[in-house]
Amino acid sequence: QLQLVESGGGLVQAGGSLRLSCAASSGLNLDYYSIGWFRQAPGKEREGVSCISNSDETYAESAKGRFTISRDLAKSTVYLQMNNLKPEDTGLYLCAHGSKYQNCKYGMNSWGKGILVAVSS
Repeated sequence: QLQLVESGGGLVQAGGSLRLSCAASSGLNLDYYSIGWFRQAPGKEREGVSCISNSDETYAESAKGRFTISRDLAKSTVYLQMNNLKPEDTGLYLCAHGSKYQNCKYGMNSWGKGILVAVSS
């Protein structure tokens, strides 16, 4: 089972940018796994933001045109570049992975602890 650690969060003004990183246990090939980013806003249900796998890449409607997911297989890391941030993007951002060989259409089964993103107006 992969262990995932998020980094890159913080406080930013509306319109600003952040790049989140999700680093997987060393030596594991992310090419075999889907990695998703999720957001847990205060008082709201957790929602999917973006996901990447060997065969697909998905975005929530709220993320399209502003966020870009990418991965560096050599570093076993998935990134979420977030531009033009809005106050409603505030929340705890978690990355997660699915089962081996499954793409983003399937659910996730292991989660990182999350990183806070706060966007001020």
